[in-house]
Amino acid sequence: MASECDVVAPKSNNSWVWGIFNWTTKSPIMLRNAEKRIFSYLKNAYRGWFVDIGPVVGEADKIWTISLNSDSPKTPLVLLHGFGAGVGLWILNLDSFAENRPVYAIDILGFGRSSRPKFACDAMKAEGQLVASIEEWRREMKLNEMILLGHSMGGFLAASYAISHPDRVKHLILADPWGFPDKPADYGSKYNIPVWVRVLAFAMQPLNPLWAVRAAGPFGQWVVSKARPDIIRKYTTVVKEEELIPQYIHQCNAQTPAGESAFHSMMSGFGWAKHPMIHRMKDLDKDVPITMMYGSRSWVDRASGDSIKLSRIHSYVNIQVINGAGHHIYADRPEVFNRYVNDVCALSDGQKASGESIDNSTCEVTTTTTEEIATIATDAAAEKDAPVIETK
Repeated sequence: MASECDVVAPKSNNSWVWGIFNWTTKSPIMLRNAEKRIFSYLKNAYRGWFVDIGPVVGEADKIWTISLNSDSPKTPLVLLHGFGAGVGLWILNLDSFAENRPVYAIDILGFGRSSRPKFACDAMKAEGQLVASIEEWRREMKLNEMILLGHSMGGFLAASYAISHPDRVKHLILADPWGFPDKPADYGSKYNIPVWVRVLAFAMQPLNPLWAVRAAGPFGQWVVSKARPDIIRKYTTVVKEEELIPQYIHQCNAQTPAGESAFHSMMSGFGWAKHPMIHRMKDLDKDVPITMMYGSRSWVDRASGDSIKLSRIHSYVNIQVINGAGHHIYADRPEVFNRYVNDVCALSDGQKASGESIDNSTCEVTTTTTEEIATIATDAAAEKDAPVIETK
């Protein structure tokens, strides 16, 4: 486990010649340097190193890991990023999370700086390989249990991991999780998708989702900046170099698309999974508490959260909706997101939630206790002949 905390990143150069040079020969180095510069904005010390997990998928897989406050005796918080992302995008959250406990963030196998092996083409096999890599990482880290937080695709994998290894998950936090609901049969008309877009999407099915970033060559960073200026703006309050976040996202996705290929195998259209998690949550141990967080403006359908809440009548399920936040809720409303996560962590350790005030004027919180869920279920059974009313 070689630490790289002493690597000093060079200053940025935005020339197109520099872009070509780094596209062709220096992508791994520039990814490292972009990440280092992002983490230079952290207030707390951190450590970064590769954890050797052995031949899980490839011959010698390694997981890039960063940690903060690792000496704390409290239950560690482990972060799993979303599709196309990496540990650097947690920059708005790490200092807050690490204030009272150990925090570990990893580049999921096939993404970021972690190894990029060739995954199985079968959806369930690819998912199993990713879950196995998380478990091997946990073993190498000697973490007996953890609070597991996953965003988007990371939420899908966190749920799958918790189903397979419930004794290792003290609390499961799903942040705007991808891959839970069924794909609607009429999704084209339901979401008002134009015919030409559906035809184009069908033609592009064999391609990995982020092929355009790589096809743009040295202009990939420009493509990221123009395609998702909203993501870049989220970080300006902390990361003062405007080109740094698009550079990091570009470099995360300019290399061999191993994890991206695994995601492609698991997806059914970009927004849905071939094997939706909603049908598998019944297999999750009832003693594993769940907190689900959604952005009010997100494209993710949060009806799955309501279904899970109603089906787990003997379990703790907490649903929170953060108004004003989109899919990237950890970056859209970081102060609110951080507060809720820290409260979940405190409750998991038997402590009271923080009494600090935050702006709740744009936040909607829905929490359902076991007793309330049982009442709902009883009433539903008593009124089985009555018209069905969907809850939101």
